[in-house]
Amino acid sequence: MQKILTIAAVFFVTNTYAQIPEDAVRYSWYPQNGTARTLAIGGAIGSLGGDITSNFINPAGIGFYKTNEATISGGFSFNKVKSAYRGNNLNETKQQFNFAPGGLVIAVQNRFINKKTHAFSFAVTQTANFDNVIHFKGLNNFSSFSEQFAEEFKKLNTSINNVLNTNSIAPYTAAPALYTYLIDTVRNGNNLIIKAAPEYILDAGQALQQEMIKNTKGGLYELGFTYAGNDGKKLLWGLSVGIPIVNFESNTVFSENDTSSNSSNHFKSFTFTDNFTTKGAGLNAKLGLIYRPKEYIRLGLAVHTPSYMSLTDSRQSFLNTELENPIKTYNASSNLFTEGKRGAARYIQSSPLRVIASGSYVFREVEDVTRQRGFVSADVEFVNQKGSRFNSNAEQPTVDDQNYFKVLNNVVKDIYKGNINVKLGGEIKFNTLMGRLGFGYYGSPYKDAPAKANKMTMSGGLGYRNKGFFIDLTYMYLINNDFNIPYRLQNLQNVYAGINQQSSNIIATVGVKF
Repeated sequence: MQKILTIAAVFFVTNTYAQIPEDAVRYSWYPQNGTARTLAIGGAIGSLGGDITSNFINPAGIGFYKTNEATISGGFSFNKVKSAYRGNNLNETKQQFNFAPGGLVIAVQNRFINKKTHAFSFAVTQTANFDNVIHFKGLNNFSSFSEQFAEEFKKLNTSINNVLNTNSIAPYTAAPALYTYLIDTVRNGNNLIIKAAPEYILDAGQALQQEMIKNTKGGLYELGFTYAGNDGKKLLWGLSVGIPIVNFESNTVFSENDTSSNSSNHFKSFTFTDNFTTKGAGLNAKLGLIYRPKEYIRLGLAVHTPSYMSLTDSRQSFLNTELENPIKTYNASSNLFTEGKRGAARYIQSSPLRVIASGSYVFREVEDVTRQRGFVSADVEFVNQKGSRFNSNAEQPTVDDQNYFKVLNNVVKDIYKGNINVKLGGEIKFNTLMGRLGFGYYGSPYKDAPAKANKMTMSGGLGYRNKGFFIDLTYMYLINNDFNIPYRLQNLQNVYAGINQQSSNIIATVGVKF
C-alpha cells in the first residue's frame, strides 16, 4: 500500500479538493442488486432475461417479453459489522430498507412476423446502499491521526497566519489543527519544526487510545430506459440508457486520548468530526446480445460504458483539542475559514467499464414457458476498477486543477486493478411454484491490499406464478471483507482496520403481466 501514500501530499492542498482514492470504487464495487428472482439465483440473469433487472445487466433480456409487465420490489437487511484494529475487536449492528428494481415493460408484437417482438422498458433501482456504520478502537504507539495535519502544513510551505486566514487553503484540516494548537511550530535546537501534540506521547514510548465511528447513508440509484428486440429465431438485442443518481452522506468522528498518568506531557485528547456529502447525477449506456444456438442454450454478452457523473462534494469539520501543561481546551470549526459556509467542490467522475459474459441451459426450452422445467445459469463479469477517472468540470481548469486530478488519476491506476465477479444459480419449476439457489463472488479491486477484500453472496428463494400474477421471495446472506485506512502519512506505514460485514437480506417482488 505504499503507492497510496503519494496522494496524501496532494489531496489536502486546497479547499476545493475533497476526492480521495476510495471514491473510485464507492460507485463500482458492490454486490448485485435485483428482483427477488434475480438475487435468488446469485444475480446470474445475463443470458436468461425475462426480468426487469435485465435493464441494468443485459438489456437484450427485455427482448424475451411477449406481454406487458409491471413489477415492484423491496427488501430489508440485518447487518453485523465486525472490526479489528490494533488487536482490538468491536461489533456494530445496523438495519436498513433496500429498494430493489421496479418498473414497466411494454411488449409490441410484429404485425407481419408472428414470433418477432419488440419491447420498451422503464425501470428504477438502488444499485448500491450506503447505509452502514464502521466502529473501531485500539491502542497505537506507532503514529497519530494528527500527524497528517502537521505533514500537510509543512508541505504548504507558508506561514501560520496565511493558513488561519479566511478562505484558508486548508480549512478542514491544518487550519483547525493550528487554531486549536493540535499542531504547532516548536524549537528543536536551532531548527524550527512542526509537531503534533500527540507526538509527545509517542516520543515517551506511550500509546494513544484511538477510536473512529463512521456513519454513512444514502445510495446509488439508477433510472433505466431500454429498447430490445429479437429476430424471431435465435438472436436478441437491447440498448439501455441509464441515469445514475448519487446521494452519499458520511459523518466521521475520530478521537485520540492520552493513556498515560502523566498530566504534564502537553496532550490530553482531541476529537475531529468530519461531515461530508456527495450528490449528483450522470449518464451511461448498456449494450447487450443474447444468442440461442439451440433452443435450450442461451449465450449472452453485455458491455456497460462508464457512467459519466457530475458530482458536488460538501464538507464541514469540527475539532476539539485538550492540552496539558497548562491545561486548556480549544475548539474550531471549518466555518471559521470558509466565511461561515460549508465548502463545496464540483467535478466529473467516470466509473469503470464493465463487460459481462453469460450462459444458461434451460431444461425443456419451449415457447410456452409453463412447460419449462428449470435452468442453470452463470455470469462472469469484468470490471476495470483502475479505469475510474476524476476531472474538473470548470470551463477553463486552472493549472492546479489539472495537476491535482492528474496525480489523483495516477494513484487510482497504481492502487486498483480489474476484478472478476462470478455469479451462479439455478431454478427448478413445479408447475406454478419454483425453487431457486444462487451464489456470487466479487473479487478484490486492490492491487496490494493489507487485508482480505472480497464479497460473497449465498441465496435461496421461492416463486409463484399463476394467471399473469407472480410473487417471489428470497433470502440472501452477504459476507463483505474489506479494510479502512483512517489516515495516511507520508513517512510511516498506514495503520488500518480489517472490516467484516455479514448481512441477512430478505427481498420480495410482486408483479403482474397484462
